[in-house]
Amino acid sequence: MARERSWRTELIERFPDLFHPPEGQPEAAAGYPWCEEGWRDLLERLCTRIEAALQQGETIRIAQIKEKFAGLRFYWHGDVSPGTASRIHEAIALAEARAECTCEQCGEAGQAYRHGGIYMTRCAVHAKGTLVPAEPDRDNVHIVRRATLGGYRIAPRRYDREADRFIDDGPTSPVNEEA
Repeated sequence: MARERSWRTELIERFPDLFHPPEGQPEAAAGYPWCEEGWRDLLERLCTRIEAALQQGETIRIAQIKEKFAGLRFYWHGDVSPGTASRIHEAIALAEARAECTCEQCGEAGQAYRHGGIYMTRCAVHAKGTLVPAEPDRDNVHIVRRATLGGYRIAPRRYDREADRFIDDGPTSPVNEEA
């Protein structure tokens, strides 16, 4: 019996050094994505950014990827420098911000909806339930960990979906990679 291939197993097979699947069983990887195909692109971007952040000899293992309360949850562990960890956290923050404005079904621009007590990010075509309104002047603002000279601080950052980047109001402090 032939194994059914899906975008999830293709993602795991494309990034085996991040998922570490059992030989010949990508669907058994701990980080198997539990979200819909609309977030495939943002997960591919995230994995590409993480691979680019890793330095020689550094390794990580994706532990879990899922949707919860209309947002992406991404868990990992590994042996990396503080500078690499900072770049990985930035990549995750970008993916989480993108997920919050991307329809999980089709990948088009979306918003949070509540249906029967369940929150989901959907476009107008796939929307169910009631739109969850954003606070005034808080549209696409995300609270994220931000690298500073001494470690991290929690900061609001505005996400630009078109450019797939944060638009910061002020200069960022350089990461102290010796910390």
